[in-house]
Amino acid sequence: MGYYGPMKNGPGQHGVSRAEWLLAAAGMLETHSISDVKIDTLAKSLNISKSGFYWHFKGRDELLEYLLDFWLHEVTEVITDNPELLKLDPVNRLRQIAEIILDYDLVRYEIGIRQWALSNENVAAAVASANQVRLDFVGKALQELGFAGEDLEMRTLLFTCYHSSESLMFREIPPERRRRLIEKRVDLITSR
Repeated sequence: MGYYGPMKNGPGQHGVSRAEWLLAAAGMLETHSISDVKIDTLAKSLNISKSGFYWHFKGRDELLEYLLDFWLHEVTEVITDNPELLKLDPVNRLRQIAEIILDYDLVRYEIGIRQWALSNENVAAAVASANQVRLDFVGKALQELGFAGEDLEMRTLLFTCYHSSESLMFREIPPERRRRLIEKRVDLITSR
């Protein structure tokens, strides 16, 4: 997949772009399950007729394929494929990862996607792949700091799990406080 189309329609175009349909579908996953992601519901939320959907997708199944691809790119690859992050030393790379996750609320779709994975083998495989990519990326930074074996595994899992769920579990913590805690958390995970 990989192509979501322009965020806004060009001159002379009417309706809603593919990206806007995908963002609406992804947004539903913040508070609803995948079964609630329906063309009618999305069309209503976008204030457009349902027929506009079919300019971009053959049907709901194709939307869901693009949605999964969108999640993989927007939540995982936006970090792991970022060459600027690799230029940073390992500690600053981990700090920057945590800040990107916080700044862009990259975990907002996690619950919906992971619930979907419980009932769909393809989604489960995509989630498992995303998990491994995340672990490998974080693990590489920690390996560069000299960690190995179970110590490396524990630190990698701890960082990845924490940053994949913190804002979902502790919504009451304001972003400013989360930001202040990032440095302390990274120092704790990277110290000997």
